[in-house]
This record gives sequence, structure tokens and C-alpha cells, in this order.
Amino acid sequence: MRYLTYVLDHLRKDLRLEWRSRDSINGMLFFVLLMVVVFSIAFDPAGYPAVTRQISGGILWVGLLFASMTALNQSWTREQRNQVLEAQRMAPSPASALFVGKALANMIFVLVVEIVLAPIFVIFFNLHVLGNAWLLALILPLGTWALVVNGTFFAALGLRARNRELLLPLILLPLSLPAVLMMVQATTGVLTAELDPVYLRSWITQLAGYDLIYTTVCILLFETVLNAD
Repeated sequence: MRYLTYVLDHLRKDLRLEWRSRDSINGMLFFVLLMVVVFSIAFDPAGYPAVTRQISGGILWVGLLFASMTALNQSWTREQRNQVLEAQRMAPSPASALFVGKALANMIFVLVVEIVLAPIFVIFFNLHVLGNAWLLALILPLGTWALVVNGTFFAALGLRARNRELLLPLILLPLSLPAVLMMVQATTGVLTAELDPVYLRSWITQLAGYDLIYTTVCILLFETVLNAD
């Protein structure tokens, strides 16, 4: 219970800071909305609805991946102001509580962007879900967590690097490729209803396993990253 209290304290702090500035959400929204407009013009969704359903899952997740990296770097930049990160290192609370709280905050920010984006994405791409739409309520949180848990960890890892804005994509993109493949396949399978239910469940299960493995590894290693010189 005490560990949960520490996590919630860090989560509330990040939510309060974002509510005051709205820097992360505004930056992600601008990037993703611009991407939706550009791709909707480029692919003519009204003229090729079948092709649109095939590619829309990839467009959605790749756009969210690149948009989330702007928020991930910024979330740790806040901790460096006024030597807050140094205070976190000396605090009696577990270091992993800081990581879990920040990862949850980043996930909430991306989910807010997804909620705003969803109706706009459907309208611009003229989408009609042919499969079980309720599965998207499972795929989206699992996929979002896969992006933010690694992104939060590697953004912290690059805090002391001179070019940390460049370092995060270089590390995060290769490690996220398996998860992106699972997200895109599962999302496309729901949108098109062309994927066998067994394979669809397999992609979702693999995505959940990916989340579990990387969450465990990041929690175990975060204290070493936080206290590194």
C-alpha cells in the first residue's frame, strides 16, 4: 500500500504539472492532427476505402509513436529543473515508484490524445470498422503502454547525454518495432475483419507479453539508471 501511495503521488505531480502547462498534450495533438490531414489528402480515403482500412492502422501507430517521443523527453526535462531529480535520488521512496508514476502519467497523456484523435481519424479516413470494434479498447491501451514504458525508461537513460533528443529515437525505434508490428496487425485485423480470430488473439497476447516483459525489466533496472553518475 505504501508503494502504491508513492506511485500515486508521482502520478498526481505529473498530472498537475501538465494541467498547468499542457505542453506535452498540445505538442502531440498538433503533430498527430497534422499527420492525419496530410495522409488523408495523400491517400484519398473516400476513393479507396479497402486500401484505407489496410493502411490506417500503420498510420495511426507510427504517428502516435513519433508524437509520444516529444512528450517523453519533456517529462524528464521537468525533473531537472531546480534539481528536483537530485532530490528524487535522495528520497526514501523506491526509485521504481517514480518510474511507474511517470510512465502512467505519460500513458494518460497519450490516451487523451487518442480519445481526441479517434473521431477525427474516423472522419478524415472515412473508416468503418468491419470487425469487433470492442477489441480496439483492449489493443489501444496495450499498444500505448508498450510505447510509453520503453520510452519513459530510455528518456531517463539519456538524461545526461548531450543529444538526448536524438538518442531516444535511436534506441526506442528499434526496440519498439516488434510492438509496432503487433499493434498494426491487431488493429488492421479489427478494421478489416480479414484476419482469422485465432491469429488476432495471438497478436494481442503477444503484445500483452511484450508489455509484461519490458515493464518488469524497466522497473528492475530503473534504480540503476536513476543513481548512475
